[in-house]
Amino acid sequence: MFKDAAIEKRFRAREARYLTAMQGGTPDRIPIRFFLQEAAARVAGYTIQQVATDYNMAFEATRKAGEMLGCDAVMLNAIWSTYTVGKAAGWRYLYVPGVDVSLDSVLQFGEPSKPEDEFLKESEYAEFTQDPTAFLVNKWMARASRRVRPAGGTVDFDHNVSLWSGALAYANYMNAFGPAAQRLKEESGIVSANAGMIKAPFDILCDKFRGFMNAAVDTIERPETVIKACEALIPHIVANALAGADPEKKAPITIWAHRGGVPFISPHTFDTIMWPTLKPVFEEIIAKGYQILFYGEGNWEAHYDTLRTLPAGSIIYHLDRGDPAVAARAFKGHFALSGGMSYDVLARGTPQDVRDHLKELFAIVKPGGGYILDATALMLSDIKPENLEAAVAYTMEHGVYSQSIPAPARGTVRPAPIAPGTRAPNTVRPWAVESRDYRQLSGDVDMVKAAWERTDALLYNYLWTTVLW
Repeated sequence: MFKDAAIEKRFRAREARYLTAMQGGTPDRIPIRFFLQEAAARVAGYTIQQVATDYNMAFEATRKAGEMLGCDAVMLNAIWSTYTVGKAAGWRYLYVPGVDVSLDSVLQFGEPSKPEDEFLKESEYAEFTQDPTAFLVNKWMARASRRVRPAGGTVDFDHNVSLWSGALAYANYMNAFGPAAQRLKEESGIVSANAGMIKAPFDILCDKFRGFMNAAVDTIERPETVIKACEALIPHIVANALAGADPEKKAPITIWAHRGGVPFISPHTFDTIMWPTLKPVFEEIIAKGYQILFYGEGNWEAHYDTLRTLPAGSIIYHLDRGDPAVAARAFKGHFALSGGMSYDVLARGTPQDVRDHLKELFAIVKPGGGYILDATALMLSDIKPENLEAAVAYTMEHGVYSQSIPAPARGTVRPAPIAPGTRAPNTVRPWAVESRDYRQLSGDVDMVKAAWERTDALLYNYLWTTVLW
């Protein structure tokens, strides 16, 4: 229940404003949706170490910062406070302030840099492609963790503890999201900006399996092998995204899109590998009624024409490094836009610099609606609180529209069927395997089967969410 009637009224107005803009309509005012990350700690009075270590403090920092600034929407989990999850499972690639990096740093993720650290060896592509989930269980988890032992290896104390404590820490973290989201809504009247997550198959291959350098070489030396590996990831990316999605289909599912931006891969690699294996993911999710927040990290101008082949209203394009005028010409009337507020100005400018910058930005992105205010990139600890306050104040005064216009209807798509692969999504230990040694199986077998499959899906979610983080 809402804390009081005023908070409920504020929430309803903010939700309507945000949804209208995301759908490409014109609300009463430009919505303010900040992806604050460690900037939330600075605004709300927490240390970086606190929010990186304690996810409840991270949730509270985001809620309090959003409330103090007057945001319409925030991303509740912008601070990936996974210290307890990562350290309990023994992750090799997580770097926490005050634990692995300096106190004034930020939470970071790494990727394999040496051959001995690769999570997927060149010779293992076929095994991975045949059954990615089995590969996670048999090899990946042991390589991604300092303590988990590979299948067939010597099991020791640390191995057992890591498996148990990692899963328990993950469950606790995920179970904390619901109450935190309720507080954000019912105590502060702020909208949760997104729900669910996507990464492009090729990005996952780079981030958590081969490392970018190895994957880049693979696209040249063995492109067909890379394509098959990316295709094998498609059903699992879709399943994971839908598992975390908003059941009301209001909040968009976010893709953190980084390797496709210039200059990471060639146009040829994008056209032959990255896009052909990402588009089916998009189409499947869009067909199920969800919007996608396309968080285009870097400059994606080279691919604007490709993105426009997606149905009208199906994505919200987040502007990072590109020219706002170019993005507006490409997407206005087809997709909503977010971002474009200069990170450099927020971090190194003055409040007057912010006002001057937003005057220029709004002249481009405000007309016709379909725009949501946010910084170009996730806001780290170098963002000045006074500059965020200036951005909010300017938007409250100059982001107002004279007339609200409802959003146009969204386009539709008919996706091609996605092959489930050897081991279907949401499955680790199939029912046929689980049940074959039962001493007696009778009565309502379908009920028993469903109960097992729900439990098995929890392990699947733990494995694949760990990969996608």
